[in-house]
Amino acid sequence: MWMFDYLEKEINLTIYREPIEIELYEKTFFLGHGDGLGPGDRGYKILKKIFSNSICKFLFSIIHPNIGISIAEKWSKKSRISNGIKDDKNLGDNESLVKFCKNKLKEKHIDYFLFGHRHLPMEIQLNNQSTYINLGEWLNYNTYAVYNGKSVSLKKFD
Repeated sequence: MWMFDYLEKEINLTIYREPIEIELYEKTFFLGHGDGLGPGDRGYKILKKIFSNSICKFLFSIIHPNIGISIAEKWSKKSRISNGIKDDKNLGDNESLVKFCKNKLKEKHIDYFLFGHRHLPMEIQLNNQSTYINLGEWLNYNTYAVYNGKSVSLKKFD
């Protein structure tokens, strides 16, 4: 959140701060990090508002990078431990992002919802035409998604 425009300037990478919808080869994708979507997780949603506040961003920017990175790493580790991120791939309809996707499908058709926020590799069929895929992460799972022009599949890098 507080990278500002570093990646955009350094490697010309486009950063999307909010989810986007795109169409590729006649398939519709809803792409985003996934944080703050769906019901629940009030604490995180409040924290996200604080982190996106311009005064907080400015205060963080005047801290030396070594100190800022140290604070961010400690906060992240504490957050993951306290939130009990666990390897539970059987979340199904109880998963907040699944609930979000199903509500979004009431508005319009989306073929694939791709997120990463949960840090767990998941592929959940929402209905006959729509799939929710969570990419997982590289530290424990080495997972990524591949779109071949017809379908998306979750893969593991060995």
